[in-house]
Amino acid sequence: MSYTFILAIILFLLAAWFAWRYYKLRRDLNEYANDVREQNAITGVRELEGLSSAVTSLISNFNLQLSASGAERARLATVLEQMTDGVLIADAQGIVQFANPAAGRLFQTSNPVNRSITEIVRHHQLVEAWRRCQQTRELQSETVEVPARHQYLQLVVIPDRHASGSLLLVQDLTRIRRLETVRRDFISNLSHELRTPLASLKALTETLQDGALGDPPAAQRFIDQIQTEVDALTQMVTELLELSRIESGRLSLDLKPVAAYDLLASASGRMQLQAERAGLNLRLECADGLPKVRIDVQRLEQVLVNLIHNAVKFTRPGGEVVLLAEAGVGEVRFAVRDTGIGIPAEDVQRIFERFYRVDKSRTGSGTGLGLSIAKHIVEAHKGRIWAESVEGQGSTFYFAIPI
Repeated sequence: MSYTFILAIILFLLAAWFAWRYYKLRRDLNEYANDVREQNAITGVRELEGLSSAVTSLISNFNLQLSASGAERARLATVLEQMTDGVLIADAQGIVQFANPAAGRLFQTSNPVNRSITEIVRHHQLVEAWRRCQQTRELQSETVEVPARHQYLQLVVIPDRHASGSLLLVQDLTRIRRLETVRRDFISNLSHELRTPLASLKALTETLQDGALGDPPAAQRFIDQIQTEVDALTQMVTELLELSRIESGRLSLDLKPVAAYDLLASASGRMQLQAERAGLNLRLECADGLPKVRIDVQRLEQVLVNLIHNAVKFTRPGGEVVLLAEAGVGEVRFAVRDTGIGIPAEDVQRIFERFYRVDKSRTGSGTGLGLSIAKHIVEAHKGRIWAESVEGQGSTFYFAIPI
């Protein structure tokens, strides 16, 4: 074999080896490149998947918070709408930005929003309270009477600590003031009613101690008078206890179906003699075919007797007292009508209060509790009671019992 042939073989083998190495290197490089690309793709996908999960979680949390905020806002709006107290929110210039329905009712305006505090409240003391709050940035309170609307209003102004506006809370104290007036009148009237018999008892006992005991006829008169005053005090205490029991809901009723005529006839029979002694005509008018009512006969007869007694007491001789019963809408209406001295218009609405008396009736006997007890008994039957009167022309007392 020649040297040239051997060299050619060697060169061919070297070329083949280099070709194989080049192919292998290129294949390895391609595989490495593919591996890198695949690894980068997987890493990118994983990163994108993590980012997507984080964004989804954020959106979900945001939606939950938004839903909770909406529910809380709805609850707050419901509370504000149902509140009996008025709520106003005003900016630094005093322009109302929010008002609940109660505020509109209290200030008698249909749309307080975008109007000034001065225009809405229309009372200088309330406006001054708001101005003081704006100046001092401290809570302010003011209570005023609004005679034109027959209202007592309390305004509480609370500064907004995070802004320059303020919140105004308005409370209607009219009913509370009215109850306070009734309470004061009750105490005053009770003191008046107790003072008279107690002063009489004191005078009678002092007279007896000063020597009247030595005069048997005079002593007997004084003792009889003492007995009368003690009976009056006993009656007052009994009626007060009964009134307290009724008002506390401890009144038990024995309900039975009763015809209206039977109830009127029973009360009329009890008061007939007293009416005759007073020179009055007591008569009964009852419509035919009235349905029976479920009532406690004894209690409602007590109401009628009380009304008849008042009518007899304040009707001049020769007058008339009429007992009536007629049908109403879903009820039977009873009435006691007289031709007496009547009641002043300003007193008609208060005659059912405890111890309340019209001035003309101060000379009459009684505790001043009868009409109050009658009112509670009727209301215990789910009924209603009221009076109509023209001074000098007589009065009519009504009460209605549902069928």
